[in-house]
Amino acid sequence: MVVQSTLTLPSFSRGVHIITPYIQKRIERIRTGIANIFLLHTSASLAINENYDPDVRIDIENFLRDLIPDNYNRFTHTLEGKDDMPAHLKNIFIGSSINVPIKGGKLYMGTWQGIYLLEHREHSHKREIVVTLIGE
Repeated sequence: MVVQSTLTLPSFSRGVHIITPYIQKRIERIRTGIANIFLLHTSASLAINENYDPDVRIDIENFLRDLIPDNYNRFTHTLEGKDDMPAHLKNIFIGSSINVPIKGGKLYMGTWQGIYLLEHREHSHKREIVVTLIGE
């Protein structure tokens, strides 16, 4: 069985946000299989990482801002603001898609793992995610 749906997330501020509960709500029809989660945007990213200590999310955001600063003077793509080109580069490094196994009708992840939306833009945006479930 293949089930696909599009999920519109609420607007999040710039930073790293756990979205696991939003994804889990889409898994109910599959008992065993895999979920492909794909972000339909190029200025945000998806990742799996530590979901317990909120300091991890702060550290990730701070490191990314240092790694690819908004004020880098060699960017020529500035039409959409100083944070747009850095957001595109962060998306290239982190990615737009993840796969997670499904077991017993739930996302099968480690105890301390969560799915993150990394919002790279200063102004919040609604983000759309395609969730494709393959399984039984």
